[in-house]
Amino acid sequence: MAAARPGGGENRLVSLPLSRIRVIMKSSPEVSSINQDALFLTAKATELFVQYLATYSYKHGRGKEKRALTYSDLSHTAEESETFQFLADILPKKILASKYLKMLEKEKRDGEVEEDDNNDKEEESEEEEDGES
Repeated sequence: MAAARPGGGENRLVSLPLSRIRVIMKSSPEVSSINQDALFLTAKATELFVQYLATYSYKHGRGKEKRALTYSDLSHTAEESETFQFLADILPKKILASKYLKMLEKEKRDGEVEEDDNNDKEEESEEEEDGES
């Protein structure tokens, strides 16, 4: 396999810009140099992955009814499919900001309740230890 070079024939085999992929790969501190074949294969693998994710999401989503792939289809796939579970943080379900703020408040209150319970338990165990002495 010949290396992918600017203006070369293999660049037409990938749609993603190789220069951007190189920048992303070089952003890792462990990477000092990138082989052209590795760069090309990473670009091609990324394209195939995105194509598979889009196809799977379209077939299993509600966008099929509208003949369109939607963000909701992608986030549903990330949440429901074991294969794509690792994308759940990257493709979260859309929620209104007001709902998110309410969720944060609830979590904060629940956290405070748990802290209070833990403090009560610590105080009880300290009292028991004091009583045994």
